[in-house]
Amino acid sequence: MTTTQQLTDFRKQTRAWLETNCPAGARGEGQIPFGSSKVSLEPDVALWLERMATKGWTVPTWPKAYGGAELDRDQYRILIEELTNIGARTPLTGRGVNYIGPTILELGSEEQKQRWLPGIARGEGAWAMGYSEPGAGSDLASLSAKAERRGDQYVINGRKTWTSDAMDCDYIFVLVRTSPDKPKHQGISLVLVDMAQPGVQVRPIRLLSGASPFNETLFEDAVVPVDDVIGGVDNGWTVGKRLLQFERSTHAGINISGSQGGMVADSNMPTRVTQQVPSGLTNHPALRNQLISYQLNDAAQRLTQQRAIEELQSRAPGFTSSAVKLSGALHKQAGDELLLSAMGTSALSEECKQTKTWLYQKSLTIAGGTKEVQLNIIAKRVLGLPD
Repeated sequence: MTTTQQLTDFRKQTRAWLETNCPAGARGEGQIPFGSSKVSLEPDVALWLERMATKGWTVPTWPKAYGGAELDRDQYRILIEELTNIGARTPLTGRGVNYIGPTILELGSEEQKQRWLPGIARGEGAWAMGYSEPGAGSDLASLSAKAERRGDQYVINGRKTWTSDAMDCDYIFVLVRTSPDKPKHQGISLVLVDMAQPGVQVRPIRLLSGASPFNETLFEDAVVPVDDVIGGVDNGWTVGKRLLQFERSTHAGINISGSQGGMVADSNMPTRVTQQVPSGLTNHPALRNQLISYQLNDAAQRLTQQRAIEELQSRAPGFTSSAVKLSGALHKQAGDELLLSAMGTSALSEECKQTKTWLYQKSLTIAGGTKEVQLNIIAKRVLGLPD
């Protein structure tokens, strides 16, 4: 257990190191990078990633043997506070450090940990997620993408949809059916696929907002070494569900596998409303009541995130992550509604950035598990209600 004096010393050392080593271009608002061979980082951001990876602070709670720094819960909290205080961007985020990395750390073999985790910690390759299919969304166990073993490889055929950022990714973790004769929950495996092969094709899916972060990913005789099955053959349902807990805790801002958990700044909603609303309307009683309610909920959400991190006994929470994830998504959507309501007819312009954000963030209650799925989990696993 870390003593109070040790934590005081750690804070001083962390503050001094960050002040010296965080470049100016890696501070403030902006795109948070993820490691990808297909995306070039700005010089300061690339330097920041390199320095933090060397320090082990891209994945600060991971063991040092796999690229981490082995920080305990209290040290992690201090690191996040000091990163936030100087406005440092998260040096590395994404499905590598937040989803598949923690899953390998918990359920992978020692050989798999040695092979994959150090590279993930350094940001060497971005990861996509191959779960949903055109005929298997919330009923994920109905998936039909199949993997047939041929010698020391599996051959993958099938189609995945809503594979976020797949066009920029190097690898994809995929749920596939390895034993079609078994009951649908028992014949699934989680495999790691190198996307730089002819058997993997990515097709963009355009959204109503105009953006296209989502894709359809097709597998036609794509190959996977048998050593890249995580958690054992036909055990993919258990492995896949554990990965979803890491995903949901990331959406909730409470995943401490990377260095972004809890990095939530104070709300700037009052400033945004002032900038968007026509002069003279900012003091309207109805608008002020909405804004005060939003600010109170924002403070409650941030406190809940901090409490969840402080109470965390493992690298990812359990079913509580669904509650924090859902409340955070609904809160963000409420902020979008507040802004559009305050803007009035000016929000109807095709070029209105806020309107595009409002449209895009409708996906927050779909991505990472729908609102209905989260409510079911909360009812059954958190509240203990009967089926």
